[in-house]
Amino acid sequence: MAKYRVTVDTGGTFSDFVFFNEETGKISITKVSSTPKEPFQAVLNGVQELLDQGVPAKEISFFCHGTTVGTNTLLEGKGAKTGLLVTSGFRGIYEVMEQTRGYGPATYDLFFEKPKLLAPSYYTEEIPERVDFRGEVLKPIDIESSLQAIRSLKQKKVESVAVCFLFSFLNQKHELKIKEIMEKEFPEASLSLSCEILPQIREFYRMSTTVINAYIAPVLSRYLGRLEGRLREMGVTTPKLYIMQSNGGVSTFQGAGKKPVATVLSGPAGGVIASLGISQMAGIKNIITFDMGGTSCDVALIHEGNPVITTQGRINQRPISLPMLDIHTVSAGGGTIARIDAVGGLQVGPDSAGADPGPICYGYGGKEVTITDANLVLGVLNPDHFLGGRMKLDKGKAETLLEEKIARPLGLGLLEAADGILKIINVKMEEAIKAVSSQRGYDIRDFTLVAFGGGGPMHAGRIALDLGIPSLLIPFAPGVTSALGLLMSDVKHDYVRSKLAPLKELDLGEANHLFSQLIEQARAELRSEGFQDNEMELQPFLDLRYAGQGYELTVPSPMPPLKAADIDLMRQRFDSQHEQAHGHKAESEPVELVSLRLISVGLVPQAKFSPVKPTGKKLAAARIGERKIFFGREHGTLNCRIYSRDALEPAHKIAGPAVIEQMDTTTVIHPEQEATVDSYRNLMVCAKK
Repeated sequence: MAKYRVTVDTGGTFSDFVFFNEETGKISITKVSSTPKEPFQAVLNGVQELLDQGVPAKEISFFCHGTTVGTNTLLEGKGAKTGLLVTSGFRGIYEVMEQTRGYGPATYDLFFEKPKLLAPSYYTEEIPERVDFRGEVLKPIDIESSLQAIRSLKQKKVESVAVCFLFSFLNQKHELKIKEIMEKEFPEASLSLSCEILPQIREFYRMSTTVINAYIAPVLSRYLGRLEGRLREMGVTTPKLYIMQSNGGVSTFQGAGKKPVATVLSGPAGGVIASLGISQMAGIKNIITFDMGGTSCDVALIHEGNPVITTQGRINQRPISLPMLDIHTVSAGGGTIARIDAVGGLQVGPDSAGADPGPICYGYGGKEVTITDANLVLGVLNPDHFLGGRMKLDKGKAETLLEEKIARPLGLGLLEAADGILKIINVKMEEAIKAVSSQRGYDIRDFTLVAFGGGGPMHAGRIALDLGIPSLLIPFAPGVTSALGLLMSDVKHDYVRSKLAPLKELDLGEANHLFSQLIEQARAELRSEGFQDNEMELQPFLDLRYAGQGYELTVPSPMPPLKAADIDLMRQRFDSQHEQAHGHKAESEPVELVSLRLISVGLVPQAKFSPVKPTGKKLAAARIGERKIFFGREHGTLNCRIYSRDALEPAHKIAGPAVIEQMDTTTVIHPEQEATVDSYRNLMVCAKK
């Protein structure tokens, strides 16, 4: 019997599945409606579709999941009741947070409020102990006070406890003592130690990351436990159960349960990894990923084949200082709501109709006009072919309510009003693209826009024209590209140890000792997950900055042990990277080491995709009809040829205006553009010659 890999990416409106037959290399896809109240139910529904095709559950050899459970828990404020243990006299660190309020509108917002504390002062206890900046113990931990504090939190019925002591990243002894006491006094509570979650400098960011981990840990652990239990009940026996992480790698269910803060960008990360793999097969090194789903739009940049990574991410104003793909998210998806605001203007977003009740045209009770409704009214969507014909859209109802709620109040025609909705949301997504590219010193003309998600291929053509992006790539399965990325990911873990020192005066013996500790820890963790030494890759980095700077850059390092010549090389790499990131370098200024980092990779056998050989079919065989579509005032309503994506073959060339339909999305080729099918069945779109 064939072995199947199953990957699923849970979105706000639909959950996307990819089934990969390891024997034949065949890929099949499906989409099922998300179930926000019980997120795991949509996952089970999709797996059941594979079983209904006659595939035995025991033939599922690999399961990987991109989930929004951790993200939604944080955004919706539905995490565990969380306690916090801090060094005596330093409880104010978490309450004060940062001195800045961010950039943009927040700077001038008279009603600006900091996010609510996830671990309120009522659940915060101070522990008499103190470690100094060298890692030396100034005051041993008070065991009796620690016992009383833990018993107090237990009496207050907290579900999870975060521990963040001053300078614990240099000396873990006191936090580990708390762990020992917790195992005896309060074993039922989840425990997050900052020395295990993020052993690096900057107290608030370390504390914020640790508290977030504690806040979402019980929720994600319960979710994964229930999901695994139900999969086992269905007969799925594979031990290879993985969760996508924010860093672009995967983790085991057990690993994700211990460090759930590493999964907050789980879903979008899969799309970036898939885009990287797809673009490499197409021979493209510079891309901007554009993932438009049901509730949001996520964009990221890959330069010279390397995704941009950040260690200063944020979710809902809350800092998370773990390495993660630098993904910029805006509230722009198929379910994003358009309405007339209090002063009579057209406002699009940020709220979404989601999966329940969804857009008006779904017929599930939605009464607010959405992006999907606007695309249907303009003629972009085929009401009889949504999800490959599995779902009918109510165009008449969408037209009636769009006329009533948007067009008539604005004094516009129905088509102009719908087009206006798309223009506004496109500008928001264009700003997101500029935020990760031109605003960071990259020439946007050097990049290809890779568009996917259910809504990406509908909007990407217009956005590419507006921004002057010369080429556009639409993957062969755009609606499930994030799930496809889960087939291309390895297990990945991040380790960090802070060590402040002038780079020129760095004690190589001490630095190599710290690296050896990280390497030993990394290998031990991968071995515990079933990887052999020949299935491991290690990637070292140094966090460097000019002396006196308040931020640093993560620079790739030669493999330890480091030698004197490596220090000069690291200096050169840092200067070059600083110039790329900030537009200048200061070669005469001293450089400081801030932290040592290590990425460990457990190599998972990758799904292999082979080029498709054309059969010689003519393009006319893929044409399935015509439809009138409104392209704005510039072009008006045009008659467009409609093509079936499944019937397209390599070398087919389609001149716009045209529409290409498939089960998981609809692609719009504008009048100024033409599309060519490459050997991997991707659509390559560019301006007409």
